[in-house]
Amino acid sequence: MRRISLILLIIIPLIVGLMLMSGTVLGQDNVFQTNTPRPVEVNFATNTPAGPTETPTLTLTSSVTPSATPTHTDTPTPTFTPTPTFTPTDTPTPTPTPIGPFSYPEGINPLTGLPYPNEEAMARRNLIVKISNFPPIVRPQSGVNQADVVYEFEAEGGVTRFAAIFRSNAPDHVGSVRSARLSDTQLIVMYNALLAYSGTSEPIQRIILAAEWVYQTFSPLKGDGCEDAGFCRFPQDGLALEHTLFLDTNKLWDLATRRNVNTGYRARGFAFNETADAGGLPANDIFIDWYGQTDARWQFDTVTGRYLRYTDGVAHFDAADGQQLWADNLIIIEVPHNERPDLFPAGSNYQSLEIALWDQGRAYLIRDGQVYQGYWRRRDLEPGSALQVIYGDNTPMMMKPGRTWVEVVRGFGDVAISEQRQDMVATATAIALSATPTLTITPGPSPTENPNS
Repeated sequence: MRRISLILLIIIPLIVGLMLMSGTVLGQDNVFQTNTPRPVEVNFATNTPAGPTETPTLTLTSSVTPSATPTHTDTPTPTFTPTPTFTPTDTPTPTPTPIGPFSYPEGINPLTGLPYPNEEAMARRNLIVKISNFPPIVRPQSGVNQADVVYEFEAEGGVTRFAAIFRSNAPDHVGSVRSARLSDTQLIVMYNALLAYSGTSEPIQRIILAAEWVYQTFSPLKGDGCEDAGFCRFPQDGLALEHTLFLDTNKLWDLATRRNVNTGYRARGFAFNETADAGGLPANDIFIDWYGQTDARWQFDTVTGRYLRYTDGVAHFDAADGQQLWADNLIIIEVPHNERPDLFPAGSNYQSLEIALWDQGRAYLIRDGQVYQGYWRRRDLEPGSALQVIYGDNTPMMMKPGRTWVEVVRGFGDVAISEQRQDMVATATAIALSATPTLTITPGPSPTENPNS
């Protein structure tokens, strides 16, 4: 009897310990509750996803009302209190062989999962161009639909700006080009890219000039002009000077070649598969609100299989091709936004917004009319280690080969995903009846020689 008691004293603690380590606890009514899996650091040894595993997905209502006030996060890793509710379901491995996230076939662009259109595209370096999105007079912008990837960030106070990454295409008229922000110092490393911008604040410029990648940056602020770098102004009556700068990407890539920085490095992180993952929920209408200052609505077009963009209730077009802005994939990531007044002299009224694109956070992947919930991760801080989207077991989320928009928000309370489409024709009609006419940007007959004039 004494021997049995000793055995029980040894075995029972071991069983309890194993239950706790597995994340499984006994809850009320004797029901086993399993913690939602989160990404853990792992050495990816293969591009083939693991077999069926429990992966957090989301349960959507017909619509989710965005909050007018953003949720601020004080730490780099957000607290996972999901809304909508996430429930674990099995996500089986897609059948076709995926592309990426760290190994890509020869001739495949890691930004799109598609073949480079020509040798020139494969040889040149990723190019980030900062493009204005506010005030509304800057719309429609030019050349955005030719970017492989577009990041939309909050610049300040709910006003957003685009960081468009070009590789496949080389448009000769992109813009209007605007200033760099603190977040761009992360993107240039993530995508091992060149950066084109109009100017920036003194603290951010000091960071750029002190960085080891300073020779990958191009700006009129650094003396890069129209003839040598492609930064040209197209004046227009009634249009403020800061909205008249456009970029010829061909000239900038040529200048980068002359400066010996136009090497065609790859940026790894995205994974692609023509076949969508299982377990998605309908997502035909996606609305993002940057607390009343800027908004974006994306609607799934069943004819083209793309998502089409509306801004401030009306269709958002590209002035260069006349098409509505579109994407094959939407990635929405929840990222801490930190105020950085410390970059400016003490007592000043200025500050920079630091968008913490490191560590990990929650993410939605939206493709083919379906939404999937997982996490974003920046695997490390090395050049070319770009954004990943993964499930809780570290399995890559499979994106559709094509173009991607990455929408960066403070919290998912600012995002509404619905199966039902908003009637945008009725919305645009109501806006047109009440709106004051605004100026539409069109390029002038010829650029001025001095981009700083």
